[in-house]
Amino acid sequence: MKAFRSSLILAAALLAGASSLQAQQKRVSPHETVSTVVEGNRVTISYGRPYSKDPKSGEVRKIWGGLVPYGKAWRMGADEATSLITQHPLVIGDTTIPAGAYTLYFVPNEDGTSKLAFSSSLGAWGVPVNEKNDVARVDAKKETSDKDVEQFTITIEKGTAGGGTIKLLWEKAVYAVTFTVKR
Repeated sequence: MKAFRSSLILAAALLAGASSLQAQQKRVSPHETVSTVVEGNRVTISYGRPYSKDPKSGEVRKIWGGLVPYGKAWRMGADEATSLITQHPLVIGDTTIPAGAYTLYFVPNEDGTSKLAFSSSLGAWGVPVNEKNDVARVDAKKETSDKDVEQFTITIEKGTAGGGTIKLLWEKAVYAVTFTVKR
């Protein structure tokens, strides 16, 4: 447990150091950290929250297939890359994501077969990404919402029968990745 805490402290320090080096780059969007305890495991995600409206012109942008192109890696937010920290391994389908800190990015596809990627490369400023650093890429299930979400949102929800779900919401799209905690 001490070794794991030390690893998390080191990961947090690396992220903080990278953020201070990148402070020269101006943030465009507000940022948020979401954190939920699922099956005794804290999962934390930090990300930028861009709006559907262009910050310069105020015009509403097309998000999926526009601002976020299909078939290409997207940083899942704005500014510096999105980060995830988990205290215990996460199991997503047949894939186990070891405990630790990761950069998350997303590869949406027009047909809905999209991927959430976990990268071991920390402290980057968005994209491009080096796929050689991927620990895993997992399927994300796409649903359509009747509500239009104007600001990119990530949630971590507890499942009623255990486990949890990471959701990405923007425009009328909801992408979901369900996980359990490995002990």
